[in-house]
Amino acid sequence: MSDLTRRTAAELSGLLASGEVSAVEVARAHLDRIAAVDGDVHAFLHTATESALADAAAVDAARAAGEQLPTLAGVPIAVKDVMTTQGQPTTAGSKMLEGWVPPYDATVVKNLRQARLVLLGKTNMDEFAMGSSTEHSAYGPTRNPWDLNRIPGGSGGGSAAALAAFEAPLATGTDTGGSIRQPASVTGTVGVKPTYGAVSRYGLIAMASSLDQAGPCARTVLDAALLHEVMAGHDPLDSTSLKDGYPDVVAAAREGARNGIAGLKIGVIRELHGGDGGYQAGVLARFDESLELLTKAGAEIVEVSCPSFTSALAAYYLIMPSEASSNLAKFDAMRYGLRVGPQGVEAPSAEQVMAATRAAGFGDEVKRRIILGTYALSSGYYDAYYGSAQKVRTLIQRDFAAAFAQADVLVSPTSPTTAFQLGAKLDDPLSMYLQDVATIPANLAGVPGMSLPSGLADEDGLPAGIQLLAPAQADDRLYRVGAALESLLNDGWGGSILDKAPKTLEATK
Repeated sequence: MSDLTRRTAAELSGLLASGEVSAVEVARAHLDRIAAVDGDVHAFLHTATESALADAAAVDAARAAGEQLPTLAGVPIAVKDVMTTQGQPTTAGSKMLEGWVPPYDATVVKNLRQARLVLLGKTNMDEFAMGSSTEHSAYGPTRNPWDLNRIPGGSGGGSAAALAAFEAPLATGTDTGGSIRQPASVTGTVGVKPTYGAVSRYGLIAMASSLDQAGPCARTVLDAALLHEVMAGHDPLDSTSLKDGYPDVVAAAREGARNGIAGLKIGVIRELHGGDGGYQAGVLARFDESLELLTKAGAEIVEVSCPSFTSALAAYYLIMPSEASSNLAKFDAMRYGLRVGPQGVEAPSAEQVMAATRAAGFGDEVKRRIILGTYALSSGYYDAYYGSAQKVRTLIQRDFAAAFAQADVLVSPTSPTTAFQLGAKLDDPLSMYLQDVATIPANLAGVPGMSLPSGLADEDGLPAGIQLLAPAQADDRLYRVGAALESLLNDGWGGSILDKAPKTLEATK
């Protein structure tokens, strides 16, 4: 049997169902891989070795007893550390929650357990999901398996890096402004932000409640669809959860790979096609080549204009910090989480304990966004800043509606550049924020988006990504087009893009 860690989730599912391998063998292979390479990658904050092997053994026992098991039963998965996991630490990448072990599972995690996936552990992330590089984790940065001196994207860089390093075949992520899609782009993996409300937010540690959305991370479009199917569904514990409108994304992925996309209209978003000069030439070259493949496959390429998208970044960085400042107010040292007292004060007041705790528990980026959000919501400035940003949000939603009247799916590069060097943008927050310029509009409108690899940039040989966007509750369109394009690209490459990754990790073992 070839290395089990190189198999896709769909392949592992087939091997497990046929009895060719056991769930314990699959789990052990991935845990051994984590032990071998994660010292260099730092994708995981916590590895659940004992519980993973116990869950895998339970799957094997159920299969031996003749039980009918879900499709992904026994397949390992990594969970972003922003999702509560009963019995396992959940920190959201922050010292504020260091050592906290939740008494309950997030609905997404509950769904994973019910589908009998094997949870390998919790992945690293920017603190409270605030960042585009995973350098803002309180527990140290994650490194990109393509080049250990570069970022894996953020905030979900740990999940993306775990996939690219073959430490897990599947992972969960959350996407507030691109935190699933941008890491996928720079690591050569696949990431999907579902329609807002399609995946429950119950048990997700909130950053911006009107923007946050959990979704699947994988190495192939079909694997992402299989995980999406498990994660999605109505949840009465989430007031924003959709009651209906869940298309069959697995069937759509298989349809796209098998029958292609002839007759579909693909809209290229003019404002996200690098006209301002902020896009790396190699990223644009791979994007244009992907468009050529789609044309040859029978799709019609049209250009659409979404003028309000030029204001999306500014609107986002008023709405998101405003909601974050409100959501993070609960970390006050009075109810739970970190609690420290001010030095040199014998009988500190509640306000002094709160101030000392928040100063010690939050990192610089979190503090920056809390200050910005609190200011935007303050008396006398609410209408000028937060209110105006919400008006821009409405314009973005209207632009999407107009664009989808002209095209079935919209496309753009996912990120304007490939992975940059660790530390290169830490002193320039605006430059860091610009990494999400193409992904943010989808969150502001609540529409679904996917990133998949488009090739390697000429300048540095690192992965670039193409973003697909679809109307709300039409997530199946992403999977049909994504699977078709993935098949065309893989045919040209002679295999997966990850086959082209340097053997850096093997050399360090």
